[in-house]
Amino acid sequence: MSNETKAPGKILTVLLGVVVLLVIAVYLLAKLATGGFDVNAEVMTKEAVAARLKPVGEAKASDAPPGMKTGQQVYEGICITCHGAGLAGAPKFGDAGAWTARIGQGWDTLVKHAIEGFNAMPAKGGAADLTDDEVKRAVAYMGNAVGGKFTEPPVGGAAAAAGGDLDPATVGKKVYDSVCVACHATGAAGAPKFGDKTAWAPRLSKGDDALLASATKGLNAMPAKGGYTGSDAEFKASVQYLLNAAK
Repeated sequence: MSNETKAPGKILTVLLGVVVLLVIAVYLLAKLATGGFDVNAEVMTKEAVAARLKPVGEAKASDAPPGMKTGQQVYEGICITCHGAGLAGAPKFGDAGAWTARIGQGWDTLVKHAIEGFNAMPAKGGAADLTDDEVKRAVAYMGNAVGGKFTEPPVGGAAAAAGGDLDPATVGKKVYDSVCVACHATGAAGAPKFGDKTAWAPRLSKGDDALLASATKGLNAMPAKGGYTGSDAEFKASVQYLLNAAK
């Protein structure tokens, strides 16, 4: 066979080799370009993305009803976002050196800055649903961690501070709205519906103390304290709120 006959075959072989090399090169370049960007479906779920986009100061879930969070709960749910690591110029929790000058400004100034916002910190740390007292408790909690002598506003108001019963119309309603409403608003699971005097009449005949005891321990489909994890005083206020509406 002559050299002229073999030439086309050699050229074809060379061309095939070049094509293969180009394909491999493109694959390797693509692999290199996307390295580190391998994102699986779990990481990119809507919930995961939403969690990464949450604004600073968004509160974590708390068992406490609205307005009744302690200073520690407010700190751990909101303030820790910046004060836990000292971000955006926030004095780091427990850092006496960072807090000394601020505590020296006095309670009123600290509270004013926390409620109204100061420098990079938005009003109430970005949690507009917090009450002023909840913010004050958080200020006291953080200040006392570095030697401050602040007193947190009592949860439940003056009655709680004095050791008396909490106000059903305020504290009791908040507990009801956060927990009891799940069943008593619609009468679900056999619960007497809120304000339904007919449904409540036979229960009221047992007396307030007996009803409180049953609700605290749990009865039929209702778990102990209706699943409420706050104080007995708060739960008692919610029971009284329900009873008052049915009398």
